Amino acid sequence: MTTTLGPHPDPPLDFAARPLPVTAFRRCWFRIHWLARDPLYFGRSGDNRFDAPAGEFGVLYAGKDERCSFIEVFGHATGVRFVEQRELAARGLACIAPRRPLRLVNLTAEGLARLGADARLTSGESYGAAHRWALAIHDHPRRPDGIAYAARHDPSRVCAALFERASAELEVTRLGSLADPAQAALLARILGAYKFGLV
Repeated sequence: MTTTLGPHPDPPLDFAARPLPVTAFRRCWFRIHWLARDPLYFGRSGDNRFDAPAGEFGVLYAGKDERCSFIEVFGHATGVRFVEQRELAARGLACIAPRRPLRLVNLTAEGLARLGADARLTSGESYGAAHRWALAIHDHPRRPDGIAYAARHDPSRVCAALFERASAELEVTRLGSLADPAQAALLARILGAYKFGLV
């Protein structure tokens, strides 16, 4: 017998009064971005998981390491086992370093249960509830800098959705494209880990 859970519930009405599972992250975050855009791009499109419902604030997405950034960008088409050279060449890799520890609502482990949420929020197909949770988290009196959550295609990796209000605390180092010869060893390790081909 299978049970259909349906969509994830919205944040509770008393969410602003509840404690948040906040973790301070001092680490550099990695981002694969279009070379035509600045790495510090806080999107408002509503196309991504923790975007604001009506564009109330921008969100920047990054991964805890290069491998996480890769699978978040190139793993969206489930079942696709290759990446095209031209796709790599059109994107750059950047390190996003905070000037102070970033206070992120940690949804990678027990944080989900502490908030009364579950994995549908961080990996479900529908983004509507996640958008509403992002707004509630953003507007919480503790004013966190963003959300930490498990990557959908590699839950062992941690992603960050950084709110635009943290932008002044971020420094960027551009690391070139994964298609650059200088990144060949890193690219080989990532492709090997995910068994991706390069075409």
